[in-house]
Amino acid sequence: MCAQAANFVLRVGSLMVLARLLTPREYGLFGMVTAITGVFALFRDAGLSTVTIQRPTISDGQLSALFWLNLLVGLLLALLCVGAAPLLVAFYGEPQLFWVTIVTGCAFPLNAAGIQHSALLQRHMRFGALAAIDVAAQICSVTMGIAMALLGFGYWALVAAALTLPAVTTTGTWSATRWVPGRPRGEGEIGSMIRFGGTLTLNSLVVYVAYNVDKLLIGRVWGADALGLYGRAYQLVNIPTENLNSAVGGVAVSALSRLQDDPGRFKNYFLRAYSLVLAMTIPVTTACACFAEDIIVVVLGQQWTNAAGVFTILAPTIVAFGVLNPMVWLLFSTGRVSRSLHMALVIAPTVILGYVIGLPYGPLGVALGYSAAMTILIAPMITWGLRDTGITVRGYVAVLGPPFLSSLCGAAVGLVVGRLIADALPAPQRLALEVGVLSVTYVIVLLSVGGQRSFYYDLARDLLTSWRRQDRPHPSRSDAGS
Repeated sequence: MCAQAANFVLRVGSLMVLARLLTPREYGLFGMVTAITGVFALFRDAGLSTVTIQRPTISDGQLSALFWLNLLVGLLLALLCVGAAPLLVAFYGEPQLFWVTIVTGCAFPLNAAGIQHSALLQRHMRFGALAAIDVAAQICSVTMGIAMALLGFGYWALVAAALTLPAVTTTGTWSATRWVPGRPRGEGEIGSMIRFGGTLTLNSLVVYVAYNVDKLLIGRVWGADALGLYGRAYQLVNIPTENLNSAVGGVAVSALSRLQDDPGRFKNYFLRAYSLVLAMTIPVTTACACFAEDIIVVVLGQQWTNAAGVFTILAPTIVAFGVLNPMVWLLFSTGRVSRSLHMALVIAPTVILGYVIGLPYGPLGVALGYSAAMTILIAPMITWGLRDTGITVRGYVAVLGPPFLSSLCGAAVGLVVGRLIADALPAPQRLALEVGVLSVTYVIVLLSVGGQRSFYYDLARDLLTSWRRQDRPHPSRSDAGS
């Protein structure tokens, strides 16, 4: 958890610094490239890391086969970026995108070389090592990006940061596992692994398209400046959910995969992890909605004030992802990847329709269409995803009540305080006071009126015990199941 907090601080800190060194147009140009390379990124894993984590047993030969498949895919994706570069230039009418696309594509083989090593660490529950590698990679990436921005390299600072992250991560995972891939031997099961991974990849592709068509449309219709504003608001509003899902999701999928044959413990573990995510997600959403203008000014700077409206409208998506992301842990850990794909095939057209309806009204309209679509999807997706899993909709929804009501109380008190001192303090101090009041009120209400004190105390104790567990040494052969 400390590592995830450090990552959160690093990401927000780098965003604060780079937003003051780079212009919306420079962010927009890089966003035009990542909207496409992000599609390619969905294939870099090919779902094969989840195969390594989820399967009860896996041999060294199978791991080697998966490693070489991942590396081959990474090289092919780099070549696809070379082919896509002139097409992006023609589509957007921005010649700078040619080399940006090609260089950004070099991240794919760098990342591919470490996918199975990272999966091994996760399989063996070595989350301390993973967290240390993640933090080190973030520090190196942030340092590289800021240094190049200070030297006047513009959007190339973002490209350099994007390349540094997978390079350091892969180096770290190789060092931590000390596993060297050998001759690939599938032993008759590689085909089933590829099918499993292929379904996951298709699911990821559908989800990515659903959540990135908005940027493609805004860039095409409204230009780089509008995309830069929308993209920074989108990035900022998604940092909390991405960090929370990363902090809990990796642990949850690994642990739940080991509890598939114990329904009682499986249900208890899942609901407790879900409660933790909601308890942190809902107050963050409330703060984003209530104090958007101050957050934008403090984090991004005065030149980004036009992004405040988009940021406010996107706030409900934090709750939507906080509620729906845990469904992925449930479905993946129990092997229900086909259901996850079917759900994604419903989510995608619904969200894209929201973008299209809002597009004539600019970034604000797209943001409103996105938030409305995600809000509408929450109830049917929960009902569908929980079917036949042993976890009831009633139990799933019951954990929403206390944090939701507590956050409303916190928001009311925070807004009153904010109005009273609106002109008395500059934005940073005002934001700190508003968020502090909301947070304190939220915690007091949640632990007292909500009657959740013992629950969260026990949950925090168990999680701390789990995260403090010493990393187990990696076996000489990667078989896994051990």
